[in-house]
Amino acid sequence: MTDYDAVVYDLDGTLVDLDVDWDAVAEDVRAVYERADIDLPSTDLWDLLEAAADVGVADEVEATIAAHERDGATSAPRLAHVDELLERSVPVGVCSLNCEAACRIALEQHDLTDAVDVVVGRDTVSTQKPHPEPLLEAVRELEVDPATALFIGDSARDELTAERAGMAFEYVGDGPSGV
Repeated sequence: MTDYDAVVYDLDGTLVDLDVDWDAVAEDVRAVYERADIDLPSTDLWDLLEAAADVGVADEVEATIAAHERDGATSAPRLAHVDELLERSVPVGVCSLNCEAACRIALEQHDLTDAVDVVVGRDTVSTQKPHPEPLLEAVRELEVDPATALFIGDSARDELTAERAGMAFEYVGDGPSGV
C-alpha cells in the first residue's frame, strides 16, 4: 500500500462524517461566553475554543463541543478511506480535532476499534491541531519516527499539522475542505 512504517488518519471528513450541525455547536459555544458575560473574541467555533482558557470558560466550552461530537459520532456514516485503513499492514492511528471519546465512539460504530492502534483527540494532549504535538503523540505511541509515517486528512489544518510534525501528508480528496 505504502512505503511508510505507520499511517495516521484524521477522523471527521476522512474516515467518517460526524453527524454534527457545526453551526448549532458554534451557537451553543457563543451562549457559554454570553452566560459568562464575556465578549466574543470571534464568531468562529475553533477560535472560541482556543480563546476559552484565557477567559476562564475552557471546561464548559470543551464540554459543549464534546457533547455534540459524541452524539454525532453515534450516527456518523463511514467514508471510503475506511476500506483502505482495513487493508493496512502497518500500524494505524487516528489524530483528530474532535474529542477522543467521539473518535472512539465512531470507530466502535463501524467495528474499527481493532484496526486502529492509537487514538489522539483534541483533549488527549494539551494542544490541538495544527500544533504538531497531537500528531507527534500518535506516532510516538505507534513507536515510529515521524519521518517514516504518513498523515491522511481532509483539511489545510491537517496538512499544516503534518508539515509541522515533519511527516508526509496526503489529502483524502482533491484538496482541502473543512477545518
